[in-house]
Amino acid sequence: MNCIIIDDEPLARAEMKSLIHEVSQLEILGSFSNAPAAIEFLKTSNVDLIFLDIEMPLISGLEFAETLPENTLVVFTTAYSQYALKSYELDAVDYLLKPIEKQRLEKAIEKAVLYKELLSSKTVKNTIESNTADFLFIKADRKYYKIYFSDIRFIEGLKDYVVIHTQTQKLITAMNLKTIHQRIPADNFLRVSKSFVVNIDYIDAFDNHNIYIDDAEVPLGEVYRSEFFAKYSGGSLNIDQYNF
Repeated sequence: MNCIIIDDEPLARAEMKSLIHEVSQLEILGSFSNAPAAIEFLKTSNVDLIFLDIEMPLISGLEFAETLPENTLVVFTTAYSQYALKSYELDAVDYLLKPIEKQRLEKAIEKAVLYKELLSSKTVKNTIESNTADFLFIKADRKYYKIYFSDIRFIEGLKDYVVIHTQTQKLITAMNLKTIHQRIPADNFLRVSKSFVVNIDYIDAFDNHNIYIDDAEVPLGEVYRSEFFAKYSGGSLNIDQYNF
């Protein structure tokens, strides 16, 4: 799997190169100080993953990400936390805050490698065929996989697919988040951002910006925040009373 780095700060590019070499086997095809230079490179090269800064001259990272082909994955790297929700709306694999920690980068790369494998696999690019009272079927490679609702921790939108995170595996299917949300129990599954639906039974903690499920951090969108507080707490929490 290959990657490129786009960041207008030379020191940040050098540090990212070093960190990537330390924690992974990714092939670094190049690094660029601005989006237009990367655009020219992408005209002749296939890139699997882009480590992309957000605040850059000429074209911002967010604007650039909107132009990328479906098969190119993005991990945003920035010093500004306010862009996190917008990055997930653009189907980013992950969002890393500078200074980037080695362990955090390793986790983001593992996630990107997994999603690349899932998106490339013919065995998982299939729609959900049917569902019953407590489980659904996902057709994959001439088989029907039985997924119990109670095993689903959360569901993540990723480009034209959704990734179903269960207790033991991750399955991807060609369906948008709204459609699958309509096929699972509304009492247990809450839409918490443009890109995520969570099973409330697995929530370990939350604050104004994130929901924590095991080792996963699920972003809590501003549009969905009040409804989440009201439904998850049964009305016992008032978001206006808390300043996390």
